[in-house]
Amino acid sequence: MRAARTSWKTYALGAAAVAALLSSTACGPSMHEDGAASPAPSSTASATTPPASPSPSTEAPQPSATTSARPSASASATSSGKAPACGDHDVSIGTSYWAHDSGQHLLITATNVTDKPCTLYNYPFITFGQNTDSPLTPMESPAKAIATIGPKQKAYAGVKLFLGGEKTSGGYKSFGIAYADPGSSEDGSPIDVEFSDEVQFVNVGQNPSVTFWNLDRSEVERFVFKAR
Repeated sequence: MRAARTSWKTYALGAAAVAALLSSTACGPSMHEDGAASPAPSSTASATTPPASPSPSTEAPQPSATTSARPSASASATSSGKAPACGDHDVSIGTSYWAHDSGQHLLITATNVTDKPCTLYNYPFITFGQNTDSPLTPMESPAKAIATIGPKQKAYAGVKLFLGGEKTSGGYKSFGIAYADPGSSEDGSPIDVEFSDEVQFVNVGQNPSVTFWNLDRSEVERFVFKAR
């Protein structure tokens, strides 16, 4: 998401090096701008002193203009053969309840709104209220398949909000969501998403959790309703 920064170093001759260059004799080695010595031309060699043998270059490697601090999501996807990671602008987020659930669990549906496939890695980073530094923990082991969605395709994640009889807090009318990106060394900042008209608001218990992204909604339901 964030552009990688490329570090550059400036190399320059100091005053002492310049003075040494101006005072060198014709039979001594000449200096390039990069400071590496090269053999003196044969026409200027002394009759009693054999010409200096060329030595291997000691020039320090220069930083490449294409060097990046970390791979981008698209670069990572190209090398691995997978679609790039989905971001905020790639998916539309919808929310709904399961029937007869009393608002204890939330279904999150991500729809690809672009014309290219993208991948939802791991699980959504979900936060409620001002606690944006502590996203919900996953409730199961990683999904068996990577959730790559093409244009207009969907992936699902489920949230366990609270258990029956558990003390809750909130009345939250929105939630924060961010996406995992293996091609980035930095986590994305969560964006605020309002709940749908069906949900309107949610209450949250002491230990809410979330499933991994999954293309199969029934798999999400299986984890959500067995988690206690």
